[in-house]
Amino acid sequence: MKYKALVIDIDGTITHMDRKLSLKAAAKLRSLDIPVVIATGNVLCYAKATAKLVGVCCNIIAENGGVIIDGFDNEPIVSDVIHECEAAYEFLSSSFEMEKLDPVHRKTEIVLRRNFDLEQARTLLINSEIDVEIIDTHFAIHIKSKKINKGTGLTRMAEMMGLSTCDFVAIGDSVNDVELLDAAGFAIAVSNADDFLKEVADYVTKEPYGEGTAEAVDFLLTKGMI
Repeated sequence: MKYKALVIDIDGTITHMDRKLSLKAAAKLRSLDIPVVIATGNVLCYAKATAKLVGVCCNIIAENGGVIIDGFDNEPIVSDVIHECEAAYEFLSSSFEMEKLDPVHRKTEIVLRRNFDLEQARTLLINSEIDVEIIDTHFAIHIKSKKINKGTGLTRMAEMMGLSTCDFVAIGDSVNDVELLDAAGFAIAVSNADDFLKEVADYVTKEPYGEGTAEAVDFLLTKGMI
């Protein structure tokens, strides 16, 4: 099958673990003749800067599906779910010292430094009436709504682009990429990805991080899939 677009995570997928951009991955993505959508757990301004520096188009899924934009100068679509996350943060703050990251820019989720017991926090949330999820992407801990994720973000973005989610190849590395890879027509995990993400992937690269993305693009081109 020939796929019509590619959707890709940023941190750990086109960057190294230290978050330095892989120039090899960027060059490969920039050379493609199909649209490249950025899908990240990070904030919109970070995603915009990445898309601009990489040289790909203006279609972005930010905050794990909570913020979507189809043009650098367009108004973003922002999900109205932050109140759930704020309630969870206030509840957990009585048990843990937690530090918010990027609070000024976050519109749909709460992101925290990885300096508290995640499993204990999850147990407390299960016993509460607050219906959110808390995930660890290896770069930060996210308190997010269960109603949105990168997969729902891709569904919305595909509609805006006049495509179906099965028209996309998805590339990722972490827990917040599971729904994205599930939704796409073809799923790729870079070799540094979590084991459970590799299990849902159609192809796992031999190389990690940005080198893995470069390998993935070469694989897709060689197979005539894009």
